[in-house]
Amino acid sequence: MWFFSDEHRMLQSTVRQFAREELAPRVETLDHEEGFNREAFYKMGELGLLGVIVPEEYGGAGLDAVAATITMEEMGAVDASTTLSYLAHTILCVNQISNNATPEQKRKYLPKLISGEWIGGMGMSEPEAGSDALGMKTKAVRKGDHYILNGTKTWITNGPNGDVFYCYAKTGDTKRDISTFIIERGMKGFSTGKKFSKMGMRASPTGELVFDQCEVPAANRVGDEGASVKMMMRNLDIERITIAGISLGIARSCVEVATQYSKERKQFGRPIGSFQQIQERLTEAAAWYEACRTLTYTAAKMWDIGTMTPKETSMMAAKAKLQSAQMATQVALDAIQILGGYGYTREFPVERYMRDAKLMEIGAGTNEILRLIIARQMLGEAADADAT
Repeated sequence: MWFFSDEHRMLQSTVRQFAREELAPRVETLDHEEGFNREAFYKMGELGLLGVIVPEEYGGAGLDAVAATITMEEMGAVDASTTLSYLAHTILCVNQISNNATPEQKRKYLPKLISGEWIGGMGMSEPEAGSDALGMKTKAVRKGDHYILNGTKTWITNGPNGDVFYCYAKTGDTKRDISTFIIERGMKGFSTGKKFSKMGMRASPTGELVFDQCEVPAANRVGDEGASVKMMMRNLDIERITIAGISLGIARSCVEVATQYSKERKQFGRPIGSFQQIQERLTEAAAWYEACRTLTYTAAKMWDIGTMTPKETSMMAAKAKLQSAQMATQVALDAIQILGGYGYTREFPVERYMRDAKLMEIGAGTNEILRLIIARQMLGEAADADAT
């Protein structure tokens, strides 16, 4: 992008090399075995990637949303699964603690999270509260110097293997009476449930967090009681911007593989790239990727500048995530079609790209929810008016 600084370009080069050397050799095996690249997180810590947008005073790199999105795209182009776990750790846990926790909480948790010694995650979604995040049922009741938590979180990235979770729970009777707690593995009454076996993102462990009379020190509450909705929604916006970077990475790799194949594969005595239908798929994919890349990095830059209203920020984040996710899935499907039978096998990575891309249309806000957010900003009350 034209507005990338020298620091951004250096980061891009560093992460691209890291992804090729550290992630690429294991990606196929981990996808097949549903494993987790734990070693990569230690190396990310050494490179400063686990605190990419955390201020330097707390051990982070002190960079911005553009830098975080660059990191997502470059790693996502090689191993979207590990990148998804990285996003849950860095954006959903580390960034939240950095932005909202007390100095004492930051000193306690950030060093080990930023070094990679601890793996982080975030607990918001529940069995009956996915898109309707404010409809969560997990409750926290104050008992002296502790809170007692009861409930279940589900679809939690890094749930099966995480050490620290930034979790939300109801502390009142209304939908907006939500508080935040830092949960540590080993706390009394806290356990992790089953690990889900998924179609894609198979090397990013996903599971449940279970609270059964879980005792959490009051000192682990983040912010005022019942005042977490605004923090929760703002982090959803930066999550959507940065996760769009993973979609960009997937799509870029699809275009690269399909283009190279179209040059080499011959049918009827000539490269298939000479056929108009192949050219149409490739050019449309390349153009859509570039359009979404511009939209996503513009959203990240606007986030960093900070001149948008909260509503404008939400709409830009929703647009970037919606279009990038749809684009990546379609580009992956087109790449499979171009490769034909080979694209449907594991001999080429495009079938994995497609499986991974599909999650981007579901996680961090489904396509349907994002369209609703955009429509409400465009139409105001008319978007919610009852049909007559």
